Amino acid sequence: MRATLIWVAVGLAVVVPVLAATQSPLLQWREPVYIIAGFAGILGLALMLLQPLLAVGVLPGLPALTGRRVHRWIGASLVLAVVVHVVGLWITSPPDVVDVLLFRSPTPFSVWGVIAMWAVFLAALLALLRKRLRLGPRLWRRGHTSLAAVIITGTVVHALLIEGAMEPISKWALCILVGAVFLKAVIDLRIWARRR
Repeated sequence: MRATLIWVAVGLAVVVPVLAATQSPLLQWREPVYIIAGFAGILGLALMLLQPLLAVGVLPGLPALTGRRVHRWIGASLVLAVVVHVVGLWITSPPDVVDVLLFRSPTPFSVWGVIAMWAVFLAALLALLRKRLRLGPRLWRRGHTSLAAVIITGTVVHALLIEGAMEPISKWALCILVGAVFLKAVIDLRIWARRR
């Protein structure tokens, strides 16, 4: 029963903000490419809730090895979501995206989005090159977790500053959950604890 409740709660936390965004009146006059780009960002934020839960291994019925594999697949999905988000926005307005990438945009949310984007790419690159770089488990965890902290902070601030398709209450709830679950995972994994 408890396992079912956990899965239902996680499912609702991921699905409700996405479904609420589909009802936004701001989507009425937007091009399909812009809508797809926006929903790629929303889906990426929603998927971030799962990553710390998978890293800690607290999702019931999911063995640790399977959880790690799912964590990798969701990580790859996050990279894809970021690419779709940025490319879609590029297609609809190339000058705006260039300004954002060069940190010349007047919109404060864009800086946070770009920082989070580069951190996503670096985290993925670090994961791909982990064996080649011969990183020990402690160094790997600290590096990956540091990048995850930048990703989550940047994404949450980016999302909260945008007045877009996401419904405000579900957006705030999801952002708070993502941050809280990440902090809980860092505490549980004792990433920064000194060890002998």
